[in-house]
Amino acid sequence: MQFGIIGSGSWATAIAKILTDNGHSINWWVRKEETINSIKKRKHNPHYLSTAYFDLGLIKLSSSLEEVAANSNTVVIALPSAYVHDALSKVPATIFENKRIISAVKGILPHSNQLVQEYLAMHFKVKPENYFTVLGPCHAEEVAAEKLSYLTFSGNNLQRTQLIADSFKSEFINTITNTDLLGAQYAAVLKNIYALGAGIAHGLDYGDNFLSVFIANAAKEMNGFLKIASPNAEEDYASSVYLGDLLVTCYSLYSRNRTFGNMIGKGYSVKTAQLELNMVAEGYNASKCIHLTNKTIHANIPIADAIFSILWEQIPAAEGFKTIETLLR
Repeated sequence: MQFGIIGSGSWATAIAKILTDNGHSINWWVRKEETINSIKKRKHNPHYLSTAYFDLGLIKLSSSLEEVAANSNTVVIALPSAYVHDALSKVPATIFENKRIISAVKGILPHSNQLVQEYLAMHFKVKPENYFTVLGPCHAEEVAAEKLSYLTFSGNNLQRTQLIADSFKSEFINTITNTDLLGAQYAAVLKNIYALGAGIAHGLDYGDNFLSVFIANAAKEMNGFLKIASPNAEEDYASSVYLGDLLVTCYSLYSRNRTFGNMIGKGYSVKTAQLELNMVAEGYNASKCIHLTNKTIHANIPIADAIFSILWEQIPAAEGFKTIETLLR
């Protein structure tokens, strides 16, 4: 496979490391020429995971998204969900024709309230059999440090999905496959909302006991949503891409969503927290997207609704969590 990567943030950089460490050559779209020049000179991304060094002989860098796609048969989209539309809005509708697309996006596109597969099918005619996802639990920082991590690849066809997963498997990356495209994507969206809530709870000075009960109830709520959103799935929601990703995102100090929520709990405004974090916390937009999506799915998600109210309806965090306290069992 000839891989292309769209994005140059921490997760895109981690994926570039995984693939090149495995000897795969990649075409890598990096938006800014100055970043490209820095990578060429210093052999690492100056802005993200700067401890990860690359064999430049395996990398062709370009600021032209069309060039990267044209020279690749398997394209990994590794952008924050809020940036996907802007990045792809000016390229031809045929850019992904007959190509495999791997989404590493952990959110719903906020401009259209669509999953990436829905957006690509509508605007680029990407066929279901050519669409795959790669999701956690996995932190880019731990990939850079070569700590054992697990990635789950989802696709409609297990054999084709396994071929992609095998390209990523290494001494420090274990891979899992399933066919639950919808469930895996919605789980990646929901876990960010609940992790943001876990951060708010920490910022409000709730203890470990409350946090464990909060996460247990969030897992149950997420499972209920997934059973309605992906009714034909036969997956175990206690497995790594569901419960595992929820746990690590809620607890880890690497979690942007937990960090963002912690600031909200301590009294920061959303705007101030965004400036302080200086990275995208997917749970913020995700909370609104899931709130809107649930108008058609009709799942019972009162915890996610309470977090939405704190972030988007200016309900004080302490007041919102008093409501959450009454929901936990």
